[in-house]
Formats: sequence, C-alpha cells, structure tokens
Amino acid sequence: MRLLPKQDPVPELLVGHETSDDAGVYQLTDEIALIQTVDYFTPIVDDPYMFGQIAAANALSDVYAMGGVPKTVLNILGYPIKKLGADMLSEILRGAADKVKEAGAVTVGGHSIDDTEPKFGLSVTGIVHPKKVWKNIGAIPGDVLVLTKPIGVGIITTGIKRSVVTQEQEQIVTDAMAMLNKTAADILGKFQPHAVTDVTGFGLLGHGSEISRGSHVSFELSLSKIPVLEGAFQLARDGVVPGGSKSNHKWLENDVHYENILPEEQLVLCDAVTSGGLLASLCEEEALQYVNELQENGLMSASIIGRVTDKKEKLIYVNR
Repeated sequence: MRLLPKQDPVPELLVGHETSDDAGVYQLTDEIALIQTVDYFTPIVDDPYMFGQIAAANALSDVYAMGGVPKTVLNILGYPIKKLGADMLSEILRGAADKVKEAGAVTVGGHSIDDTEPKFGLSVTGIVHPKKVWKNIGAIPGDVLVLTKPIGVGIITTGIKRSVVTQEQEQIVTDAMAMLNKTAADILGKFQPHAVTDVTGFGLLGHGSEISRGSHVSFELSLSKIPVLEGAFQLARDGVVPGGSKSNHKWLENDVHYENILPEEQLVLCDAVTSGGLLASLCEEEALQYVNELQENGLMSASIIGRVTDKKEKLIYVNR
C-alpha cells in the first residue's frame, strides 16, 4: 500500500489506505456507505471444502471489522486444472459458497486463471452507515482491549504441513479459522467501540501496533489473558514457526517491550493469523458486558487482554 501513488482527496472516500485499515469505505448516500475488500491465499489445510470455507471467512472478516454487513462477493481463483482436476476445485467453491450463504451475502461471479498452484479468495462488498464505520484508529487511554478468537493459528497450520500436530489440534484450528466474525461484530454493534480491527497476517502485535500508532497511544498486554491455541507455545519452542511470524517479530522489535516473555512466546504473539478474531478497544464497563455476551453465544475464548494508556516510548508493552 505504501507504494501506491498519492491521489487527490475525495470527500466521499471515508476510509482509504492511509491508515492501513481493513477495508475501503466510500459514501454513496447520507445513510449508505460501500465497504470494499479483497483477500486470497494458497491452501493452508488439506481439505478443499474447508479451504474454501476459511478463505471466505477470512475475506468476509474485513467487512465485519469495519462495522458493516457483507452483501456480495466475487471469487478470485488461480488453479492448475489439468494437474488437480475439477473435483477439488468444485469442493473449494462449494465451501466458499456455503460460508458466504451463512454470512447472508450472495456470490455474484468471479474470475479465474490457470496457475501453477491453487490460490483462492474473495472480493467482498458490504454496506455500513457512514456515521457508524469502525476504524483501526481512535483508541482512548483508559480503554481495555478485547480479543474474540485465539492466536497461534499460523504456527498450528505450519505444524499441520509438517505432520507434527494431533487430529484434535487440526480440527480446533480449522474450526477457528472457518468461524465467521459475524456474531462478534453483531454483538459489538450494541456498544461504542473506539477502534476495531481483525487479527490476520501481521499477528496480534502487528495489528495492535497499527491501532496504537494511529491512535497515538500505547498498549499494555498481559500474556496470561491472551487466548492461545493449545500446543502453539510448544511448537514455537520446537521451531515450528512460519516465516511470516518471524518477519512480524523482526518488524516489531523496536515497537514492543517484552517483560520476562520467552522467545517462543514472543513468536506466538507475532504469529501470522488466518481468519482471526476481532480486536476492539472500548471502555471497561462495555468490554465486560461484551465479553460476557460473546461467551454466552459460544465464543468462549473471548477475553479482555490488556488496556490502553497514554503514549509511551514503545507502542506495546507485554507482561506476564
């Protein structure tokens, strides 16, 4: 995004690429703004149906992170049809279609190319009231931070590729990635969040740093309160860590202060996530109610993981 040429201000463009937000928002009328986002990647699980589900949930998540409702999607596909055949492709598309239907949106088409390896994702269009857009800036000192899904996804999926995780671990991470952020967003809509994002490729600390930097504040996080997938710490200790997570850790080294946090724990905090949860900054009273409602609706991992402070030397401080 930083390489995009600068463009003249457009009054209707409520959210562009300047703040590294989750999607673009363009105002159409006094009551309707358009949300647009796109995401795609190579398979991270072996089951093609679940790959389609995860890819769809991941792309749809950006609309939920902006406070919107997904309406239409376009499939984006690169696929070696002669090598892998049509059956696997059909399952990928079926998985995505089922997840889009679950979101209440509709698939209107897409585009495909012949490629050397499978790549799949979605371009998603949603709507939101122009005055109810959630952004990844605006966190206020005194707020607390809520995370709605566990982290460690990238490490566990790397473990799947290396055949070093249990079937139970594989099922748990697959279910987590395929879960829509619809419920988390619907419930959050009852409150007044000051900043919201979804945790994906830059990891918890990467996306957290975007909020803290853009809001001119700092975060204090407690490792013991952060939901982490079972086995992620041990896998990180064993060196089962994707390159993206290592890159995140390196990228953040000057922005994060770790207080007695082990190297493998730092990598989990920076772990590159696919289809992660929402990270929201809101007042403590509302956060407590929010987490309670999330857990009542089955999101048992939802937790208050830290708080927002006045701006300090570092963007994020992590303690035990």
